[in-house]
Amino acid sequence: MKINELLNDFQVYMTNEEKEILHKVEGLRPMEAYTEREQFVIENLIRKSLISKVRYNNTFMVQRND
Repeated sequence: MKINELLNDFQVYMTNEEKEILHKVEGLRPMEAYTEREQFVIENLIRKSLISKVRYNNTFMVQRND
């Protein structure tokens, strides 16, 4: 059996707050543009590989993974 057959409907668990913030993240924006609570939740989404964190000109930028 292939792994694709096992994982055809793979979903990552997210809280309601994480879903709300994930939809809020559009394009490439600096991490400082978000509140402290949003930054904490974004860090959780980065660990879940739903958001990418990129260093650009000594600033950390975040963007949603599609």
